[in-house]
Amino acid sequence: MENKQLAQRIRAFRKLKGLTQQELAERTGISLAVLGSIERGNRRAEEQMLVQIADALEITLQELKERS
Repeated sequence: MENKQLAQRIRAFRKLKGLTQQELAERTGISLAVLGSIERGNRRAEEQMLVQIADALEITLQELKERS
């Protein structure tokens, strides 16, 4: 999946759950700077980071990666 598409999905799910970037960063253990860079599509998230993000958003990794 392209970085920009994944970034948009992460942002959309985060907002749907009513979380700020800071709150998601705290839930995942990923720094705010790194998370922000991932959400902007400037940094590719490693698979383990995607697992942490999906867990924090209470969705499956598949849901996070599915094309909309």
